Amino acid sequence: MRIVTTLPSATEIVAALGLEPVGVSHGCDYPPPVREIPSITRSRIDTDASSEAIDAQVLEAAAEDGVYGIDVETLDALEPELVVTQGMCDVCAVDEVVIERALETIAAEPTVLTTDPHTVADVLEDIRQIGRTAGVESRAETVVTELEARLEAVRERTADIPTGERPRVAVFDWTEPAMIAGHWTTELVEWAGGSYGLADVGERSRPREWAEIQAYDPEVIVIAPCGFDLEQTARNRSDLTDRDGWAELSAVREGRVWALDGNHYCNRPGPRLVDTCEVLAQIIQPERFGDDPDETIAVPVADLSGRLEA
Repeated sequence: MRIVTTLPSATEIVAALGLEPVGVSHGCDYPPPVREIPSITRSRIDTDASSEAIDAQVLEAAAEDGVYGIDVETLDALEPELVVTQGMCDVCAVDEVVIERALETIAAEPTVLTTDPHTVADVLEDIRQIGRTAGVESRAETVVTELEARLEAVRERTADIPTGERPRVAVFDWTEPAMIAGHWTTELVEWAGGSYGLADVGERSRPREWAEIQAYDPEVIVIAPCGFDLEQTARNRSDLTDRDGWAELSAVREGRVWALDGNHYCNRPGPRLVDTCEVLAQIIQPERFGDDPDETIAVPVADLSGRLEA
């Protein structure tokens, strides 16, 4: 089947199912071979800018032609039979409306599968749904079973931790403005042995008043901006670290502030959310999960400047 994906998480799901898309989005970079596949999307945002500048660009683009464009000529030439897109966030990736408009102009008439995950269960169901549509249902069930087993292994090791002994965790989805991660993050943190009091399961990520975060006083902080790798997070960390009251937060005083590759882990609703859960467990409950995370995935913020800042 000739599959086109319009967001990185869909590409990762398709790859996990043993399939290779004929077209992907400009942001698709995992597994590495997909970087050689034709891209059918482009961004109108300078993604190397600061977090504050990117936020301003997104607001401006959304009010005009949109954040993303489609290479209709390439899409037409690929003759897709299935297009996997998303309806969750028109900032994170091309959404279904943009895709449907583009498809009206090409010769092919592909099936369009729209994902809209907000919980881990939603992500696992997306894997099943894509598998069924692509004709590899058995493989999809195998993938889901393996992912569920890894999640259960984490949950089993934290299940006996009383509520009062679970550290308060805050995961930042953006730094300026300060946004707290929602969607599946609440589940991942709680399964990893933490308490996540700033967002309910499935709630969208959204900006928060700094006073609200100070009042919550997180005991563990994970900075994982959407679309940022560790190096870009390093360049933007002062959005948080220079704020009034930052040094007084419990997590800062106890040296429990981490930077995590949000682009590849926290913010892609695909198979590697399970990796994210395992990394969060190492950060939140180090005495139970042993070694620190792989330093290509997560590092203490105190180590960012010396090792990663450009």
